[in-house]
Amino acid sequence: MILKKGKGWRLGWKPESCNYPGLVGSETWAFELTTEEFNDFCRLLSQLAESIAVIATELMDEERITCEVESEHLWLGAEGYPQTYSLRLILNKRRGCEGNWPDIATTELVQACQSLTVF
Repeated sequence: MILKKGKGWRLGWKPESCNYPGLVGSETWAFELTTEEFNDFCRLLSQLAESIAVIATELMDEERITCEVESEHLWLGAEGYPQTYSLRLILNKRRGCEGNWPDIATTELVQACQSLTVF
């Protein structure tokens, strides 16, 4: 299993697991994801970070931002300032799971998700 973690976040991938090879979590919660959910999570997290970076060029320093992305499997939202924002995840299908990450975790979580290159 590949397990990456940092302050306020955990991210895992276990390819030999049949049903739920992905893992997302913080220091106090975690849940497993299907391959499709995990791929969508990584793709949408990257898309969200890119969108926020583009929007940031149009904002003044004190302006807050709210941005959302969604797939058939999950919803991902960001709130805060372009350089430091919190994340919230809700699964849309089959299971009712919800989690969130504080703004201190976001940058490292985005980088870790991109380094797994699963999707």
